[in-house]
Amino acid sequence: MIAINVDSPSESENLRKTAGYSFLFLCDEKLEVIRKWDLVHPHARPSDEADIARPAEFLLDANGTVRWVNFTESYLVRARPKRVLDAAAASSLAVK
Repeated sequence: MIAINVDSPSESENLRKTAGYSFLFLCDEKLEVIRKWDLVHPHARPSDEADIARPAEFLLDANGTVRWVNFTESYLVRARPKRVLDAAAASSLAVK
């Protein structure tokens, strides 16, 4: 699992540690990758109305082929873990 967000490396690391996440966080402060995937949520950051990424989940196989995608229109909405696991199972990507 990898997360990509608009926060600085230090903010991302702080969030990762505080929340107890063990996966990699990549920082896209200029929204370059986020824009390429059409994931910008304009003016959505509550503190300053800056552009941020809207949530999206991608399941890729070992060859890098996208097998499942979940997009939302709001940064407040996330896929439930069961939905992701069901999608993985349906795509033969089940975690062993």
